[in-house]
Amino acid sequence: MIGLLLLLAAAGAPRFDLVLSAGRVIDGTGAPWVRADVGIRGDRVAAIGDLSRAKATRRIDVHGLTIAPGFIDLLGQSELNVLVDPRAESKIRQGITTELTGEGVSPAPMDEEWVHERADWLRKYRLTVDWSDLRGYFRRLRRARPAINIGVMVGAAQVRGVVLGFSDVQPTPAQLARMQQLVEQAMEQGALGVSTGLIYQPGSFAKTPELIALARAAAKHGGFYATHLRSEGSRIFEALDEAFTIGREARIPVEIWHLKVGRSHWGHMQDVTARIEQARANGIDVTADAYPYVASANQLSSSLPEWVNAGSVDDMVARLRDPSLRERIAKETGRDLDADAILLVSCVDPTLKKYMGKKLAEVAKEMDVPPEIAVMQLVAQDRGQVGVVRFTMKEEDVQTALRQPWVAVDTDSGARAVDGPFEAEGAHPRAFGTMARVLGHYVRDVKLFTLEEAVRKVTSLPARRMGIWDRGILRPGAYADVVVFDPERIEDTATFEAPRQYPRGIETVIVNGRVVLHEGKRTAERPGRALTRSP
Repeated sequence: MIGLLLLLAAAGAPRFDLVLSAGRVIDGTGAPWVRADVGIRGDRVAAIGDLSRAKATRRIDVHGLTIAPGFIDLLGQSELNVLVDPRAESKIRQGITTELTGEGVSPAPMDEEWVHERADWLRKYRLTVDWSDLRGYFRRLRRARPAINIGVMVGAAQVRGVVLGFSDVQPTPAQLARMQQLVEQAMEQGALGVSTGLIYQPGSFAKTPELIALARAAAKHGGFYATHLRSEGSRIFEALDEAFTIGREARIPVEIWHLKVGRSHWGHMQDVTARIEQARANGIDVTADAYPYVASANQLSSSLPEWVNAGSVDDMVARLRDPSLRERIAKETGRDLDADAILLVSCVDPTLKKYMGKKLAEVAKEMDVPPEIAVMQLVAQDRGQVGVVRFTMKEEDVQTALRQPWVAVDTDSGARAVDGPFEAEGAHPRAFGTMARVLGHYVRDVKLFTLEEAVRKVTSLPARRMGIWDRGILRPGAYADVVVFDPERIEDTATFEAPRQYPRGIETVIVNGRVVLHEGKRTAERPGRALTRSP
């Protein structure tokens, strides 16, 4: 009798927890859309097809809308942001369900010196670093319960800082072995690969053999090598050759982050992509990603000579305040400085807020000093924290990069929101509008590629590079990271003048089977996970 009751109960139980009905399904592979329902059970896609007669706990009619895999941000910078504000609002409202982070620096390995380097930011956002390795960071991440999934690279500069400090020194064989050991430890604890940011200190001090050694350590565990090239301007071809060499010698896949060419090489993106195509033809597994804007973003301190940035933040500030060095620093800083192409967007010191949202040229005029002196004063006062947007690219080159079938998409920006802890912080519009700009402007207006191809670029293409085989695609058994959007309405509204604006047209976002956004409104769900490489 009990067995019969259990059988009847099972027969009457809903087959699906959620069914998305009558949408245009784009599965992420690049294949044409099909009309179908998507059934979700638990945290997985359970079925795709005609589910009109199936039982479901909840059914959402998405007729006229597109159902796609959750979007993947191949460089997101949210490793600490999601501990401060786990809602990850700017990501979710773009349809981003998964992010890769850790550009040269990473949340682990962590030591007191690295904590000191970030002390001003940590103090501002009341974040305490209570971990030393990647396992500890993932433990803290799980406690935070972020809305999105997070995958982490181990940063070569992070490892270098732990072993060698922040000065321009080269490792002894014993020190290099220790650095490799730290990379391997991070890989064993779940890192997806090793990364570099080769224009930033202390990562810029690493020579190619050091990077090959660290890449080999990651390759032993199935990881890949991701890089911010050593140059995106006059030496970009040398920088590409270095990345190819690392890939070839370490036998590791290569990802070129935010592929671009600076002002000195405008119009040469075709030559850059041809060089990458040749490397691919020669057997090097190299791909890239890009963001759909003509401006980049980083710290104002990047305008200073490399030797000024060497060492700790205290060392940098001391040099900037040394009267005997000021003339030399000013001369070298002013050499290639275009004050009209630099927009100040963020700071830690509240007394500098009055300058945010203004071009460096205007700020220098207000300060009544030359632009190079303004740079020195601002960087010293905010201890290297002033964030800027740099208008250094050409739209033609951006489109050439995005058009390549091996180029995915990134935001290169941490998660934030129009309210909460980051409410008053400025931003690059890519933080809020990247995915909608690709799927709206570049598909519908520019017609750079089809909608199916655009979806592939933000789903299965980045997932495959990350080695995540059960996300980035809609098929039974895959994790239920899903986005429902209106291809006719999807539009980025964020601008350089007013960047903190969410896009239009993203209707529903599901992460690990749970609805995080519905009809454009956030729910209380925060079901994101740490994505680790399986041993």
